[in-house]
Parts: sequence; structure tokens; C-alpha cells
Amino acid sequence: MGASIAEHDDDDSDFAESHEINVTPFIDVILVLLIIFMVAAPLSTVDLPIDLPTSTATPQKKPDKPTYVSIKPDLSVAIGEDMVKRVDLVRSLDAMPDASKERYIFLRADRAVPYGELMSVLEILRAGGYSKLKLVALEGVPDGAAPQAAAPAKP
Repeated sequence: MGASIAEHDDDDSDFAESHEINVTPFIDVILVLLIIFMVAAPLSTVDLPIDLPTSTATPQKKPDKPTYVSIKPDLSVAIGEDMVKRVDLVRSLDAMPDASKERYIFLRADRAVPYGELMSVLEILRAGGYSKLKLVALEGVPDGAAPQAAAPAKP
């Protein structure tokens, strides 16, 4: 409750009450929350560190909520950022809130993963009914568009 000093016509020496809301603490709390969210937002998009190979294919638009299956260099498998066992891969995909065999599964594999391991995960997904699979790679430069290195001068 605030008070203000004002001159009154009567000789009343009491402070008059002010019926206004003090918004300064409210603004302070909002600014602190804003700073917390600004710092925390980039941290929430942390992804598994995977060294993806490059590709010169034209990039396609990804859906709003893509489902990523990742194979790490140690051959462990993850859905999004949650580690799963290979035997539980299809069961975990089926248990997701947007469970649909018609959605696209984006498969990411580290450059160090052997081709046979990638194919075994593809086979697990295909056997589980997931036939709409897309492989994820980094964007690369086509061979013809790569800048030519200067030839060394001969003496």
C-alpha cells in the first residue's frame, strides 16, 4: 500500500493512501524471466554430436516435428536425444505421441559408422513397418562448383 504526501485543506497530518499499483517489482520479475528464457532457449536445442557426411542433393523442406533416429560412432542408437536399444527401437517409435507408420523417419549416422550397421538399423525400421525413411547428410558443394586450387608454379 502506497502513501503520498499532499497538501490538504484541512489540518489533517495523516498521510493519504494512494490506490495505485506499484508495477516496478512486476517489471523486474518479467525482465529476469526474459533473461532466463533467452539464455535457456539455445540450450534446449542441443543435439547429439554426430559427424555427418556431406551430400550435393538439393535440400528438402523438413516437417514441423521431425523424428530423428541417430546412430552414434559407438554404434548406439537414439531417437531424438533419448538412447534406446536396437531391439526396442520400433517399440519406442510406436510409443511416441504422434505414432504413425506413415510419418517420415530421418536417419542420421556418424561418418565412422560402418555401412553394415546402418543397413541393420534400416532393416529393423523396415521390418517394424516404417518404410518412409530419409537419410540425413550435411549440404556439400557439387564437384563441378568446387573452387579450383591454384597449380604450383614450375621453376
